[in-house]
Amino acid sequence: MRPAVEHGALVAELKRLLGGTVSLTPVSEGEESRAFGLSADGEELILRLHPTGDGYAKDAFAARSFGSADLPIPKVIDYGILDAGLHYCLSQRAPGRTLQDLDTPELEPVLQPVARVMEAMARTDVGAISGFGRFDAQGRGAHESWRAHLRAITDSKKWREAYEGGVPERVVRLLDLVSALADGCPETHGLVHGDFGSNNVIAENGRITGVIDWSEAMVGDPLYDVANIFFWRPWLDCMEQQARFFERERPDVLADARLACYQLRIGLEVLLEALIDKDERVARWALTRCETVASGR
Repeated sequence: MRPAVEHGALVAELKRLLGGTVSLTPVSEGEESRAFGLSADGEELILRLHPTGDGYAKDAFAARSFGSADLPIPKVIDYGILDAGLHYCLSQRAPGRTLQDLDTPELEPVLQPVARVMEAMARTDVGAISGFGRFDAQGRGAHESWRAHLRAITDSKKWREAYEGGVPERVVRLLDLVSALADGCPETHGLVHGDFGSNNVIAENGRITGVIDWSEAMVGDPLYDVANIFFWRPWLDCMEQQARFFERERPDVLADARLACYQLRIGLEVLLEALIDKDERVARWALTRCETVASGR
């Protein structure tokens, strides 16, 4: 449920927090979050609001730990809880628009810069983070190995609960396939954004100005972010254009069995979350997409 915001009270509290005049402009609304452009004494910021604030501390950790000229991550100024109980995050505002908001002709000039940012992520030193898979704001990974993260999606208890009983055979086949393909995946200890390529990448004038929302970030194989682009290509035009770029510039990626494994891992998680949320439309799409990936590997 989208957080309710009383504009006057919000502005008054922000004035107390920032110690000066502020103005707010709505930027985006999600099912559970809201974002505003915030001008405070000439500085342009982004204010995000969420009922739980999941990921805000991790955004601050990512900006502090990984941000660079090659990997632009907006600095987090502050985060906490407002008087109304909503969690907030104030960060620097990256100029431009998200890849998802760009028209097809606008995407072409930024495809190479996007690829360079992905290369910068792959080169990022994550030696201070322990473990693999999703890590927390203290730099602790959830799993002892990358393969353990990949196989975590096969937890039969979660699937029985999601399907309220028996798991369909077509899903069991996909889970078995992911588990088998995971055997061939390397124990790479690299930086993975986890949700890269659409509304979390900001571009302006042919350059990438910000990579935002690190709530899903992981330690593992950076090819996972490429797989995310390929999995979502039928869903979003910006993903389709990026996938075509990789097909044109990096055809070697297409023959790598990891690409199928990671796409299936991503898709099965989407399916599981959709089942839990009772979102039948997304669940049907995700299952069909997974089967298409499996048949083409």
